[in-house]
Amino acid sequence: MTKNPIEFVREVRSEVAKVTWPTRRETMITTSMVFIFVVIAALFFLVADKIIGFVVKLLLGIS
Repeated sequence: MTKNPIEFVREVRSEVAKVTWPTRRETMITTSMVFIFVVIAALFFLVADKIIGFVVKLLLGIS
C-alpha cells in the first residue's frame, strides 16, 4: 500500500486541478452570510438566555 511520494504528489495535483474554486465575489458573499447568521444566532441565544433566566428567577423567587 505504500506509494511513491512523487506519484502521490502527481495524483494530488491532478485532483486539485479538478476542483471548481469559488470566485472572489462568491467567497465574499458566503463569508458575509456566515457573519450575518452568526450575529442573528448570537442575538437569538442572548434573548433566549435572558428570558429563561428571568423565568427561572421568577419561579425560584430570587431577586
